[in-house]
Amino acid sequence: MIAETVCSAVSAAGLGIAAVSAYRKRFLSAARLAAYSLVPVGLVMTGVVGWAADTAFSLKAWIGFGVLGVAWLMFLGTRAVERRTGGTRKERKAAKAAQREAVAPAASAPSLGASARPPEGRPAAKPQKAAPAEDFSDIEAILKKHGI
Repeated sequence: MIAETVCSAVSAAGLGIAAVSAYRKRFLSAARLAAYSLVPVGLVMTGVVGWAADTAFSLKAWIGFGVLGVAWLMFLGTRAVERRTGGTRKERKAAKAAQREAVAPAASAPSLGASARPPEGRPAAKPQKAAPAEDFSDIEAILKKHGI
C-alpha cells in the first residue's frame, strides 16, 4: 500500500515537471519526462511493485539470490582456471602437437653445421655475401608458430 502511494506521488511530481517543461517550450524534454514519470504507475498497475516488495522482505528470496551469486562465482572461477591451464587434456595435447608442427624442421638445426671450425684438411671457406633474396625460412617458422 505504501509503495503504491509513493509510486503515484513520484509519477504526479514527474508529470508536474513535464508540464512546466512544456510551458517553457521544451516539448521534447517534456515528452521524455512524461514517459519516465508514467513508468512507476505502470509498474504498480502490473503488480511488479507488489512482487518486488514481497521479494525484498522474504528470507527465502535472499537465500536464493545468494545461491545464484555463489553459482555465478563458481562459473567465473572455473572459466579463469580453464583459460590459465589451457582447457582439457585433449586440448593441451592438440596444442602441443600443433606447436611442434608449426616449427620448420630445418629451423632447429645450427646454421654452421656440426662445428664452427672447418675440418682439419680443408682451409676455411670465405664467407659468402648474402644473396639479394635471403632465405627467410627461420622467420617464416616463427610467424607460423605464432599463427601469423
